[in-house]
Amino acid sequence: MRQRSLIAITAALAAGALTLTACGSRDDKGGDSAAGGDTTVVIGVDAPLTGDLSALGLGIKNSVDLAAKQANEKKYVKGVTFKIEALDDQAQPSSGQQNATKLVADKNVLGVVGPLNSSVAESMQKVFDDAKLAQVSPANTAPALSQGPDWNGGTKKRPFNSYFRTSTTDAIQGPFAAQYLFNEAKKTKVFVIDDKKTYGAGLAATFKAEFTKLGGKVAGEDHVDPETKDFSSVVTKIKSSKADVVYYGGEYPAAGPLSKQIKKAGAKIPLVGGDGIYSADFIKLSGKEGEGDLATSVGAPIETLPSAKEFVENYKKAGYKEAFEAYGGYSYDAAWSIIEAVKKVVDDNGGKLPESKDARSKVIDALKSVSFEGVTGKVAFDEYGDTTNKQLTVYQYKGGAWAPVKSGTFSG
Repeated sequence: MRQRSLIAITAALAAGALTLTACGSRDDKGGDSAAGGDTTVVIGVDAPLTGDLSALGLGIKNSVDLAAKQANEKKYVKGVTFKIEALDDQAQPSSGQQNATKLVADKNVLGVVGPLNSSVAESMQKVFDDAKLAQVSPANTAPALSQGPDWNGGTKKRPFNSYFRTSTTDAIQGPFAAQYLFNEAKKTKVFVIDDKKTYGAGLAATFKAEFTKLGGKVAGEDHVDPETKDFSSVVTKIKSSKADVVYYGGEYPAAGPLSKQIKKAGAKIPLVGGDGIYSADFIKLSGKEGEGDLATSVGAPIETLPSAKEFVENYKKAGYKEAFEAYGGYSYDAAWSIIEAVKKVVDDNGGKLPESKDARSKVIDALKSVSFEGVTGKVAFDEYGDTTNKQLTVYQYKGGAWAPVKSGTFSG
């Protein structure tokens, strides 16, 4: 499915959130007319805004809001005012599909940022593609979303022309973690667990394949229900397996308690996961027992990127009460990729937006050639709609925060 010492950044964020408004009367072309006669373009946002994963979802929403706000302040696209429409999918595919339908029905929506979860994305892709509405996810990592179900069998085929993402995939993230654990952390026996969801199961599978290829042994495997916070059964198996590391494919609401229970049972071994656990909330949920645990996340540590400094400062100034979390930079870049695409469409059409039914498909075409320096580095998409930025980072929970350990990419 996540850039810096989250605790320090989170503590620095002031309370209060800014929201954008751009209301007005309808113009003759069916778009909303914003203040000053501008045409309103809506950027949809779909993410879990409530529930266990809301920390990540609210970071996504706020970061898109910031991008729209700054585009308006700069008057970046002539004659256009951007606003956002954020919908809560509660990390549920059925809600995501309903939200996709709602966003498609609003003809002012020319692009959507989201969702967080790969399983939710699966339910939304066809709805958006049928309507020729661009979707740019800042967090989805399941390879099949962009490369088709046979992506690992040598036959990659892009299923939906409207789907793009600014985060790299589990085809790289899982193996990257395996190489670090086996080659550098010198772990040789792993117990592999996943939550049976699209993201978690896929990530665990790519990790396991590379770990065993390197010579590592799988001491045991199991699945957990992430809604259940009592993991005593699997913890017993882990302890008796003599594994020296646990790899968890899933997200922080279950990973945090699982880590705590593993250590309390006497198995003093690290839990390792992907970007789904790379959150300040994992640290809260795992407590002091989680010290030493590891997570991989997409991109380089945000504090090491000169391009990210302004984003961090502006986010703080905007006063959002929630941290931008693991996907903030990727959400900001996703929103700006849509803004850049809209600008190209306007510039190519004599300085104005075409009719809405044509604007959507033109935005998709423009996204294919988007290229700019973003918060997370170079923002551009390959023939599958995947980001061309393949950077990944290993983080370790120590001293009450996530600290970067190694940054690079998977060498296949």
